[in-house]
Amino acid sequence: MSEPADVAFRSVTRSGGVLVLAIMGLVGIFLTVNAVQAVSTVGIVEFVTETNWSPETNQFGIAAVLSGTILIAIVALLVSIPLSLGIALFTTEVARGGFQRTLRSIIDLMAAVPSVVFGLWGLAWFQPVIVPFSKWLSEWFGWIPIFAVTGADPDNPLPNDSLYTSSTFIAGLVVSLMVIPIMTNLMVESTSRAPIGEREGAYALGATRWGMIRSVVLPFAKGGIIGGTMLGLGRALGETIAIYLIISPLFEINLHILERGSNSIAALIALRYGEANDFGMSALMAAGLALFILTMVVNFTASSIIARSRSGAESEG
Repeated sequence: MSEPADVAFRSVTRSGGVLVLAIMGLVGIFLTVNAVQAVSTVGIVEFVTETNWSPETNQFGIAAVLSGTILIAIVALLVSIPLSLGIALFTTEVARGGFQRTLRSIIDLMAAVPSVVFGLWGLAWFQPVIVPFSKWLSEWFGWIPIFAVTGADPDNPLPNDSLYTSSTFIAGLVVSLMVIPIMTNLMVESTSRAPIGEREGAYALGATRWGMIRSVVLPFAKGGIIGGTMLGLGRALGETIAIYLIISPLFEINLHILERGSNSIAALIALRYGEANDFGMSALMAAGLALFILTMVVNFTASSIIARSRSGAESEG
């Protein structure tokens, strides 16, 4: 027979879970109801494939902003995954004592920094610093389409640095710093729970520290690593203010990540919300619904992966 405290705990946790699901459902319903007018006017196919955003002329769609959202998130993940995993392994396997606690505190403090601070820092300081690196990438790897920059001339004695500002690349790098704390915290929890018995067994068989990490810690923490990556992706997809401050809005599909001009769904909503009429607001709600669905798919996938992970087990049978 269950103890009263256990019954109360289960009731509270279930109520909290149901409440969260109910709120998510209400948000989805609200967005859907308000998006019907705009989507029904142009049709779902045109809404998904159109690049322009002009609700006033019934020419609007999310193709450009959706591709920009995904590209910025991909750049952010390519940078944040190795950094987060490296920080997590260093924190759990190398750092000890007060230094380890300090590292974890710093990671937690990074998560508390507001998005607008990251955006202002990226715009005022980071962008001028990273533009020379963007130029270097374009000069040496411009033969790869994603690194090409239209109008760039390496032989020009007076290069135009503005070609490389407000780009997908710079926005992705800033967002990567914002998702690193989320990813790192989950990876630290996963790697720190690798069974002691398996660690010691690996050392007893002659494994080096890296050999133990490769054969014990990483396989055990795989679910947490993938789940942390997916949660970071969900945050990157929905980031608003930092991207809004950095990018130069462009309503066309631009796959050149070093080139000036990009966009995202969240930044579009922030940009057009104040000036939208009723129909324009419906169009923005439709864009928000698309982002909501995309983010929920990512987050539910992450939750599923984490739930199937063996992270948290004390030992392996």
